[in-house]
Amino acid sequence: MAILATEIETLIRQSFPDAEITVMGEDGTHFSAEVTDESFRGKNRVQQQRAVYASLKGKMDGANGELHALALTTKVPG
Repeated sequence: MAILATEIETLIRQSFPDAEITVMGEDGTHFSAEVTDESFRGKNRVQQQRAVYASLKGKMDGANGELHALALTTKVPG
């Protein structure tokens, strides 16, 4: 089952309501996202990205996940 970029953004926004979020991808399984949020301050990139992946609530879990690939960039507001 395919997932839409808007669905990915909605899931991320639930955990990061004040973030700047951009999700791109057209094929329903491979996407890229950029998430900029103040909550990332003081965390390393791995911690930031784990937090975002956790917000996807299992959509990337294993072979049955709706989302096959997400190229993720996280940032602290400048």
